[in-house]
Amino acid sequence: MIGRAFANRSSLRAILKNETKLSELRFGRWISVSSNGPEEAELSGKRFAALWGNGDYGRLGQGSLESQWSPKALPPSLFDNQSLREIACGGAHTLFLTENGHVYASGLNDYGQLGVSADDRGYIIEPLEVAGLPKEILKVSAGYHHSSAITVDGELYMWGKNTNGQLGLGKRREQGMHIFHCEAATILSTPSKVKFLTGVTVKIISLGFEHSIAVTDKGETLSWGGGGSGRLGHGHQSGILGLFKSDSEYTPRLVKELEGFKIKNAAAGMLHSVCISENGSVYVFGERAKKKLGYGEASNNSVPSMVDEIPYSEKAACGGYHTCIITGGGELYVWGTNENGCLGIGSTDVAHSPERVEGPFLRHSVSEVSCGWKHTAAISGGNVYTWGWGGSHGTFSVEGHSSGGQLGQGSDVDYIEPTIVNFHRHMKALQISCGFNHTGAILEYS
Repeated sequence: MIGRAFANRSSLRAILKNETKLSELRFGRWISVSSNGPEEAELSGKRFAALWGNGDYGRLGQGSLESQWSPKALPPSLFDNQSLREIACGGAHTLFLTENGHVYASGLNDYGQLGVSADDRGYIIEPLEVAGLPKEILKVSAGYHHSSAITVDGELYMWGKNTNGQLGLGKRREQGMHIFHCEAATILSTPSKVKFLTGVTVKIISLGFEHSIAVTDKGETLSWGGGGSGRLGHGHQSGILGLFKSDSEYTPRLVKELEGFKIKNAAAGMLHSVCISENGSVYVFGERAKKKLGYGEASNNSVPSMVDEIPYSEKAACGGYHTCIITGGGELYVWGTNENGCLGIGSTDVAHSPERVEGPFLRHSVSEVSCGWKHTAAISGGNVYTWGWGGSHGTFSVEGHSSGGQLGQGSDVDYIEPTIVNFHRHMKALQISCGFNHTGAILEYS
């Protein structure tokens, strides 16, 4: 996601002096199954979540502010003993979707992004059920400060920060919607249906820093929220008499340049967006002026342009300034700034055009990928691989302590190539999600 922090390596040096703790990091089980974590019997037969990384504000949902350098599971009892279907990691909060369609949330709640309106705490350290969702939920997405859910019949609900219209609810305020102000920013702490999409069936939703992108069942692409850097794909517009006009869109707006293309996948990043059409073509729009996304020479970065160098594509993920694409053959292509090695290509060199990530992905195809601000995670052969930025100072960190660990490798060190996360040998990863500097996965015993 978004922000700027610097890896702290003093904590790693401290650990190197402590042989006992180092041994635990290297040889300890992938997950605590003692009094600090769920028992194996409790997890057996369930799809459950494991999280790792920065623990500030309780975003890991583990009842504390502690960071985790290695994956740690959440007990199903936190979710009424339901299996989990999906996890979505945002800026400093996390959403959990259960098999029966209920949504839970933990972490930072400064803009109401947890959707627990009856609880006015600034952060929540264990998952609480999101209030006000009247129907079964099929999909969730978490942005930096806002959240969303798609119901079983394709309705879209959103909540959280709405400064630039990223909730798609329009400028007009309605009574009884729990809207209030904090530091001049509009906040919605209860999920609200996006009424401007009434009659439209939403299939995909992706939330970025301050913008949102949705795809309908007809393959139409809509975007709204902060439009800076052209990330909405609507082109630059002038107001009356050519005067400045706000880039923000407060209601969902059709991306006209993609009309005629049936879109099957979409992703929103910090300042850019990516869509993939039914015929496997990749379209990008947003911040490219400094070649951060590989297409800086494009004459207009505010409307979608096609990327030619990638085979037939299926899935996309966007980070701070990097992009990942999974092809129909399970190959992973990446491009962007490559800070801290977040592209996984064995260096920190900027990639101005798509490059294939090799290493373990030459042996097994990639099925899922997710991007954080400067780190990346993927699933291949049922295993989780991570790379990029390994750590940071956290909001509540003390001197000499790093609250990073979003790679799950037992340290805060950066990795420039995909590195397997040490899970239990009988564990299979089903879904992965990267937040700003934390990561979550849905797992099951294989």
